Amino acid sequence: MAYCGNHEATHSNLNLNNSPDPRATHARLLKSTVTDISLFNNLITQYFKSNLSSYALSLFTRIPSPNVVTWTALITAHSNTLHSLHHFLSMLRHSTLPNHRTLASLFATCASLSSISFGLSLHSLSLKLALSHHPFPASSLLTFYSKCRLPNHALKVFDETPHRDNVSYSAIIVALAQNFRFSDALFLFADMKCQGFYSTVHSVSGALRAAAQLAALEQCRIIHAHAVVAGLDSNVVVGTSLVDGYGKTGLVNDARRVFEDNIYCMNVLGWNAMLAGYALQGDCQSTLELFDSMKGYGFVPDEYSFLAILTSLYNAGMFMQIDVWLNRMKVEYGLEPTLEHYTCLVGGVARVGQLERAERIASTMPFEPDAAVWRALLSACAYHGAVDKARVMARRVLELEPQDDSAFVIVANVLSSAGRWDDVAELRKMMKDRKVKKKGGRSWIEVQGKVHVFVAGDWKHERSVEIYQKLEELMGDIEKLGYVPVWDELLHNVREEKSKDALWYHSEKLAVAFGVLCGSIPPGKALRIVKNLRICKDCHEAFKYMTRVLEREIIVRDVNRYHRFVNGDCTCRNIW
Repeated sequence: MAYCGNHEATHSNLNLNNSPDPRATHARLLKSTVTDISLFNNLITQYFKSNLSSYALSLFTRIPSPNVVTWTALITAHSNTLHSLHHFLSMLRHSTLPNHRTLASLFATCASLSSISFGLSLHSLSLKLALSHHPFPASSLLTFYSKCRLPNHALKVFDETPHRDNVSYSAIIVALAQNFRFSDALFLFADMKCQGFYSTVHSVSGALRAAAQLAALEQCRIIHAHAVVAGLDSNVVVGTSLVDGYGKTGLVNDARRVFEDNIYCMNVLGWNAMLAGYALQGDCQSTLELFDSMKGYGFVPDEYSFLAILTSLYNAGMFMQIDVWLNRMKVEYGLEPTLEHYTCLVGGVARVGQLERAERIASTMPFEPDAAVWRALLSACAYHGAVDKARVMARRVLELEPQDDSAFVIVANVLSSAGRWDDVAELRKMMKDRKVKKKGGRSWIEVQGKVHVFVAGDWKHERSVEIYQKLEELMGDIEKLGYVPVWDELLHNVREEKSKDALWYHSEKLAVAFGVLCGSIPPGKALRIVKNLRICKDCHEAFKYMTRVLEREIIVRDVNRYHRFVNGDCTCRNIW
């Protein structure tokens, strides 16, 4: 039977949608005089949805002149596989051009397969066909560039989209949040609201992810309030994002309240987000209690649940318990540890001084050690002053990541502490020869919903003069209380005055000085700082004294964990 485009029958008079089996529908079509190709296009889709792909393909081959909808049904049915791309190429060979739905499906497939070159060619074709700005392919294109770690490309596509909607806004917000462009994601979320578009689950969860990574507490609360007004707060995706957001901004009690309010709709991702919030604080007791209660709600812990447990144990200084829980993960739950779990074990064993055992674990585990494993060993060697072994570990890190500035810095600090200045000079020359630059530390503080970013020795802020004056005042006050600079992490022996300046003007100290200076953070309320690197030993020591001078809590979230400085002490117990 040949199929053409003449309408000789309709869905209604053949009852084509009443049968759950598309084969029955197909049989009725064959007995009828129908030649409407749209009905057979629909049947192809039904066959694929019913996992009867052989029937769908057989029907497709019997259509003499498949149109773009026919091809799109075939392409979409094979989305996220190479077959989708192959069918698309066949479509072009049959002189059929794609429409906006075809392109949307193909961009999604390219994103899933990380096929950058094919996606770029497809983008070029969409431009030639004037389809790239259609909402469907534009949103899929944003997702493609996001998953391929090309946020600038995604932003360019969004900027060139003439008719934006809440779908395209959601796509770009998620794209930027997933690619570490957190401030940009929050800006576009605010812009979306200003333009009058209503929020979606994806735009809210993307904005919350950005706020969480910036530890922007006020932004998190504003978005939470917006989610309540929009009726999205009870959605499992938004609820999980709220738990994650409050957990990463250090408000685990708020995270727990959201978690409890949504506990009956929470899935294992929500439970893991709550576990991770406690783990980041090093609150091992709360982490273990929550873990034990999972079973009562019908959830089985997965590998991420156990990763939160191991992280919590590490942050709490309970290093020897990591091995116990890793075995429990394997024996009681039948879960195979991943490389991340073994990295926790290696770091924990090394931290208690068992450097040789930690190295044996790294060498014999069922994974090829990556740079993170050797970096954990390197940090432990530095902590224990094992200079020569630290050099070996640094070499292994640099074999895998030749441009890793942290490996150079850590081993240089160890050598400096041991007074081996010739070795330090040699190391610095190696950095220069390889054109490796020390990653700049950045710290930020949120004031009245606005995030202020600082770098060491930064004079770009409009109130820099006042900030430096306030910082010098603070440093003078803590010296009177007994603060002594920690020189360990300076890369070379220089005059004390120069070293002192280098230590005084670290980014996290500037952020604290601004927080005190601006006066918008009420007295008694904690100063909350976020840093993109590990907080240095000197700032860690200085903040202990600052809490006594200021009579207020200082909370710092660095790349590893939270530090709560209260009355001259830190909750991390010098473990970070």
